[in-house]
Amino acid sequence: MNLVSAQLQAAMRRVAAVAEHVETVIHGKHEEVLLSLVPLMAGGHLLLQDVPGVGKSTLAQALGQSIGATFSRIQFTSDLLPADILGVNVFESGVGDFRFRQGPVFANIVMADEINRASPKTQSALLEAMNDRQVSIDGTTWKLPDPFFVIATQNPIEYAGTYPLPESELDRFLLCMAIGYPDTDAERRILAERPIRQRSVPLEPVATVDDVLKIQEAVDQVTVAPAVLDYLVAFVHATREEPLFEVGVSPRGSIDLLRSVRAWALLRGRAFVVPDDIKTMAPFVVAHRIVRRGSRRGAAQADLDHVFERVPPPA
Repeated sequence: MNLVSAQLQAAMRRVAAVAEHVETVIHGKHEEVLLSLVPLMAGGHLLLQDVPGVGKSTLAQALGQSIGATFSRIQFTSDLLPADILGVNVFESGVGDFRFRQGPVFANIVMADEINRASPKTQSALLEAMNDRQVSIDGTTWKLPDPFFVIATQNPIEYAGTYPLPESELDRFLLCMAIGYPDTDAERRILAERPIRQRSVPLEPVATVDDVLKIQEAVDQVTVAPAVLDYLVAFVHATREEPLFEVGVSPRGSIDLLRSVRAWALLRGRAFVVPDDIKTMAPFVVAHRIVRRGSRRGAAQADLDHVFERVPPPA
């Protein structure tokens, strides 16, 4: 077995252990748990669009606990300021100088709860952090911990007192998904296992942040055949030429799609990408980046199916 194969197999075992561990508190959502791991494995960020109470916070906390990562939660409100997220320089009279006090963004996993309730100025404070893994305060740049993973949430139903995320910020989220309601058996299990007064279920870590970094390196080793890469590129260009769409997938979106299909292949126990991986990941990676003509909403599944019909898969 060569070095790359050994690295891939070790990554497959470790990420499978993390997924299994998270599913001890997120019942009946196997595919959703796997999807939530994709941006973590690919070095991206996750946007959860769903109604309150379906387990978005529980999922974020379970991911952080499973890898022994530092975790912070920021409740976005209309009066939240950029300094409340990034940190601020505070004058200390004892030393006669300013000292930087880090904000909650300095954590491995940051949950930005109800991100669309903050003003655009505050939302934009996350852009540099999400894109460059650093923040700039008063001319000084501070590096964020590695790995750095933002899980943002927003309610797709309630719009009162919210500020829609601009396309530039949506484009920073590698993946957008919903968790959905549990089925009958899963909800019964939730009610039977969760103590009445216990708000969350603590988990022991089954991996470390160093393991996550090794998994991210392994994702880069997943093979993408030239014909499969051509298929991905053809799909992306088809979204830009589709008359239904005002804005197609950006180059950043195509990069994120490639990273996502590599991570998904690894999650499925493969060291190579197949064309169906692109079809599987496209709704979660590109739909929120597309602007439908005459509407501000993203592409629907039927829209993407229409695009795929125009793009012949590799033989």
